[in-house]
Amino acid sequence: MEDFSVQDTAVIGSDARAVRQAFLQAIPIFAGISPAAIAQIASTAQEAVFQKGDVIVREGEPGDRMFIIASGSVEVVKYLAERRETVLAVLRARNFLGEMSIIDCVARSASVRAVEDTSLIALRSIDLYHLFQHHPEQYAIVILNIARDISRRLRAIDEKFAAISH
Repeated sequence: MEDFSVQDTAVIGSDARAVRQAFLQAIPIFAGISPAAIAQIASTAQEAVFQKGDVIVREGEPGDRMFIIASGSVEVVKYLAERRETVLAVLRARNFLGEMSIIDCVARSASVRAVEDTSLIALRSIDLYHLFQHHPEQYAIVILNIARDISRRLRAIDEKFAAISH
């Protein structure tokens, strides 16, 4: 299990839940889904807050959630704290991370470290499974949107690799 604390939505008032719902509605991976599906996602989402330098997830650990950056920024790092440490990407508000652990259910492929104080919205794999159970067509849209973003990221990496290999 990942070692960070999250604030359960049951403790948060309805105003905060409405703000979270509005925020999630503006995130590209939720584009095109119904208000009922957004409300379901917002009701199960959890908030996690990290200080600059905190490690959010570690490469090689199992993962059961993905994150949407509400504020701040993070860096995705291979070989964290090793001589060959490599920053793969810097992600900012409205980006998401950790989706690979939801899609392929394997260990984390990289570590993620807060570049500045950062607030994340966490979605557990079970939360997305419940979306599938209650709104399968909406779940399909979310997964398709995630796949599109992964494809964009892969294209960008392909371009960078092609540029440095010649």
